[in-house]
Amino acid sequence: MRLVLLGPPGSGKGTQAKWLKARYGIAHLSTGEMLRASIFEDGELGREIRLLMESGELVPDDLVVRMIEEKIARPECEKGFVLDGCPRTLVQAEALDQMLSDKHMGLNLVIEMTVDPDEVIRRISGRFSCISCGASYHVTFNKPLSDDTCDYCGHTEFEKRSDDSEETVRKRLDSYWSKTATLVSYYRDKDLLQSVDSMKPVNTVSLEIGRLISNYVG
Repeated sequence: MRLVLLGPPGSGKGTQAKWLKARYGIAHLSTGEMLRASIFEDGELGREIRLLMESGELVPDDLVVRMIEEKIARPECEKGFVLDGCPRTLVQAEALDQMLSDKHMGLNLVIEMTVDPDEVIRRISGRFSCISCGASYHVTFNKPLSDDTCDYCGHTEFEKRSDDSEETVRKRLDSYWSKTATLVSYYRDKDLLQSVDSMKPVNTVSLEIGRLISNYVG
């Protein structure tokens, strides 16, 4: 099973990708996590990616596709994978299709997660995490039980990602709508696209994605 979750930052792609991994035993390939990991590498590439992410810009297409190609060759992808964060541009989509075709593979389904832009800003700009264990929280939707203590490890220090500020989120949305929205028609023309309303409760969205997989993947 090879899936793509398509949608703007904050539409819930990561949450649903984790559910898909647990439900179907497929790998969750988050380009955001892969790129953030590279920031900690001591080299020119890590510094370049850090600047791009902090300014809300997209990482070059060829770099993203090369990372994915390396990942899908690993044993954890034998049952399939769900892509979260790629493709983001038409060039990435075409390069991804060509790479998979060269490996005699193809995508089974592309799920578009629709969400109101103002809700995206509210979701992302309110996020913060524990600096010790990485547990995620939100100032409105998911506060720690105690305001100054992590529920999971008891640590008392939290951090907010620099690219989660409202200004940067708006830039990321502008990049999404200008460069990524064309993917909807691209995958619709290939009869791969289905949509879910990700404004609904998380469990409801998961059930709808599961129904789509049953209907279109087998």
